[in-house]
Amino acid sequence: MSPEHSNSITDRQSAKAGAGARRGRPPVRPEVVLAAADALFADADAPDTVPMDAIAAAAGVGKGTLFRAFGSRDGLLDALWAHKLTALREAVEEGEAPLGPGAPSRERVVAFLDALLTFKLDNRHLIRAREVASAGVRQSEHYKWMHGLLRNLIEDAAPGATADDTVYAAHVLLAALHIDLIEELLAAGRSPRAIRRAQAALARAVMDDARRR
Repeated sequence: MSPEHSNSITDRQSAKAGAGARRGRPPVRPEVVLAAADALFADADAPDTVPMDAIAAAAGVGKGTLFRAFGSRDGLLDALWAHKLTALREAVEEGEAPLGPGAPSRERVVAFLDALLTFKLDNRHLIRAREVASAGVRQSEHYKWMHGLLRNLIEDAAPGATADDTVYAAHVLLAALHIDLIEELLAAGRSPRAIRRAQAALARAVMDDARRR
C-alpha cells in the first residue's frame, strides 16, 4: 500500500484534519479519553513518548477525534492536568488554613507549594509527559493559574515588592518544582520529606528577599 493510502498519519496531519468539525459524529466523552490517557501514562516507562494513536485506541475513538476535542496532544495533557488539579484548586479557593483563604499569605505560599509538590509526586507520569516532552507549559492555563496565585500571595506577603519582583519570584518557585529536578533529587537519595523542607525554606527566602527590595 502506498504511503498516501496508509491509515497511519502523523499527529500534525490529524490536527489539521480535525480543525474543521465533521458533522454526524457523536462528541467524544472527555472523561473516557482522559481516563484512558492517564492509564497509559501511568503504565509507560517513558510517558513523554506515548503517542496520540495509542491514546485514541485505548479510548476507542479515532485520532482525529482527539484533535477535534482537545486541539493537540498538549491540549489533552492540559485537560488531564486541569481535571486532576480540581481538588487542589478547591482547597486553595474554598478550603481551610493553611492552604485556604483564611490563612496569612506567607503561610499559604508555603502550603500551596507543598501541596503542589505532593501532587507532582503522586502524578509523576502525567507531569513528565507534559513538562518534559512538550513545549509552552508556561502558556498553559494551569500554569497561569498557579503563577497568578503565587504572584498575588507573594505581593501580599512582601509589602513593597515591585510587580516585576513578584512575577519573577513566582516563576522561580514553580521552576524549583519542575519534574526533572524533583526526579534528579529523588535519584540522588533525597527523600520527599527532605525535598519538602527545602522547598519551604526556598519559598520563605524568596519572600524575604522580595520584601527587602
